[in-house]
Order: sequence, then structure tokens, then C-alpha cells
Amino acid sequence: MATITALSGQSPEDRGLSHWMERVLKELENVRESPDASTVHDLRVAIRRSRSVAAVFEEVDPDPAWEELRRVPRKLFRRLGKLRDAQVMDEWVKKLAPDHDTVRMHLHAAFQAGVADLRGEARSAADKFDAKSWRRLERALRKRARFVPVGSLAAQCLAVERFEEAKELHTRAQRTDRAKPWHELRIGIKRLRYTVENLLPELYALWSDNLKRLQDLLGEVHDLDVLAEAVKHTAPADAVDSMNLWEETIARERSQRIDCYRQLTLGRTSIWNDWRHGLPQGNRLALAAMARIRVTARATDTHPKRTAQISRIAIAVFDAMRRVHAAPVFGERTLRRVLRAAARLQRAGDAVHVASHRKTAQRFLRQLPLPPSWTFEEWELVAQTIRYHRGAEPTADRGAFARLHENEQKNIRALAGILRLARALRKCRVDSCQ
Repeated sequence: MATITALSGQSPEDRGLSHWMERVLKELENVRESPDASTVHDLRVAIRRSRSVAAVFEEVDPDPAWEELRRVPRKLFRRLGKLRDAQVMDEWVKKLAPDHDTVRMHLHAAFQAGVADLRGEARSAADKFDAKSWRRLERALRKRARFVPVGSLAAQCLAVERFEEAKELHTRAQRTDRAKPWHELRIGIKRLRYTVENLLPELYALWSDNLKRLQDLLGEVHDLDVLAEAVKHTAPADAVDSMNLWEETIARERSQRIDCYRQLTLGRTSIWNDWRHGLPQGNRLALAAMARIRVTARATDTHPKRTAQISRIAIAVFDAMRRVHAAPVFGERTLRRVLRAAARLQRAGDAVHVASHRKTAQRFLRQLPLPPSWTFEEWELVAQTIRYHRGAEPTADRGAFARLHENEQKNIRALAGILRLARALRKCRVDSCQ
């Protein structure tokens, strides 16, 4: 759980998706031969990293193979998790109390009795693992992972999103000592670590020690929380004094680790401040967000050349409208950015084979995390513009469009109208606004 396995002899650049998927198959053989604590942990790490990378790419690429990658090892991962929990709990039991302690002996016996059955279940799940499907997924997703080049602006944008999610979880955890918020923070930092490790290896080389340290601290906090529950439900009822001592010991060990975490993450010297300064801000963050949008466009668009032409024409028309002061809407710079995004993402529904691509694209965009530097209203306007850029014109007397505010309707009509015009101009072989 809390221990991080070192992978010596490899640079961070070598630890991409393919590396971890291949690593799963190698560690799988080790577990089949001997499912001890080390081999189980190594296989769980490889699976977790593969699934974490898939979760990141799934946010910008709706290809169903990403979801399948997370689904295929799910049962195996859970079985390994149960075995790993029992093994780690037994290690903590031995560490926190002397051999003659009543509760220690009872817990040790209970964990040892469960480990034998759990080891058999883990080996059975490993034998049933669909390695053929896993290799097929690796070949398919190896190509799709190239949509987000290592170190690119899009990669930086995804790292910012993981950072903001983890930072919010950090803020929540500071308000309480309850186990759940600290467990969620542990997962958030783990996701941040894996994202930076795979997409920003140069930055990871600078951050890795602190990321590992925080992950270890929070992993041990989680271990102690799980152990506390085990003591309550497993220890003999007549060992009251020993149970009280265990509760005090666990609380003290947990408090020490949380205090250490806070020393590293609060105040002017906070690790969080160092990490934020290493990620895009201001104008560069806006560029990174647009790069992320372009990745989604490339991943979903079946006619990228046509879309690029329409996008150029649409922006040129918008700028021409602004120069002649055609309407107030064309003087708003934020709407120009909205139009650019909508033009790029107009074919986002093509990735799903359904009748209404526009509605599918709208739903897909609404499900995506809000790009950094974008407001909810701007992103919703992108989705609405794509929804109405083709087909029958929206009416103000019925349907979802009628429920929008008048200003929202005007903005949608203006932007969707420009996209309609740009599409028509391209069909007429007009590719400029001369």
C-alpha cells in the first residue's frame, strides 16, 4: 500500500503507457508463480498506472478502448487488493506491538488465516486474466496516446487539471481528521504523480521525491485507518486494556504522519506552491487549454482537413464582422475563443455512431472537465454552438433553446450562424474573406 517500488535503470521517458501495459504481463507471470507481498504489490502498481493513464486520456479522447483498458483488469485488481490489504495489515500488526500482546496475536492469526484463501483467489484471477485482449488494447492505444505528445502544451494542461483536483482535495482534508477526505487526497496525489510521470518526465524528475514522500505518508495514514477498523471488529472483546492501548498507538502514529504532511504542504514553503509555479499560468495556461481542445478535435474528427478549413473561415468571418462593428457580440474577445473551440470541436460527435452527432457532441463536451482558464458559461456556449451549427434553426418559442436567456440566445445564434456560413463558404470553394 504505502511502499513505492523503485524501478532502477529506467528514465522517466521510458515509462509511458506501453511500458506499464507490458509490465502488467511480466508481473502477472510472477504472481502466478508466487503471489507474495512483493509480486502482488508490483502487479497492482503496473495495473494502477495503466488505468490512471487511461483515465487521463479518456478525458480528451472518447475512444471506447480507454474504458475497456480500465475494465479488463478490474476484477484482478480487486482480488489483488484484498490480498495486499491483508499482507500489509499483518506487517503493521507485527510492527506496532510486542509478540505477547493479546490483540496482536489475535489479529495476526486472523490475517494469516485469510491470506491463504486470498492468495488462491488472486492466483485464480491472474490465471483468468485476458492477456490477448490486453495486448490488443496496447497496440491500439499506443497510437492514440500520441495525440498528447510528452511535454506538450496539452500534456501540461492535463497536469494542471490533476493538480487542481488534488489541491482541492488537500483543502478539504485540512478541515477534518476523518479518514475519507485523507484517503481521497491520497488518490488525488497518486493521480497527479502518474500524470506528471507519464506526460511531463522532465518536471517529474524535479518533483518525484516530494510526490513519493507525500504518497508514502498518506498511504501509511490510510493503512492505519484500515487497521483501526480491523482492531474494532476483529480484536477479542475481553482484551479491553490492550485494545485501548492499540487505539492510542494507532492514533499517535497517524497524527505523526499527518503533522509531517502538514509541515511539508502548509505555509510559504509549501510543496504545493513549488508545484504550481512549475505549471502553466496566465496566457500560457490559456494556450495549454486550447491545445487540449485541439487534441480532442484530432481524436474525434473523421475529416480534420475539412474542419481546419471551416475553422479558418469562421474566425476570418468573425474578425471581419468585428471590424465593421456588425453587432456588439463580435467585439467580445471571449466569444472569439468560444468560436475557435466550437469550430475545432464541431465533429466531436463523429466518434460515436449515432443518428444525431450534434447532440452527442454536446453531451460529450458537457461530460468533460472544464478546461483551465475557461468558465462554465463559456464551455456551455461551446456545446450549444455545436448543437445548433447544423440542421434546423433553433426557435425561441419551444424546446431547450427557448429556456435560455435572451443574451445567450443571441450569442448562440451569432456563433452558430458564423459556423453555418463558414461551412457554406467552404462548399463554394471560398477559403478567405478577401
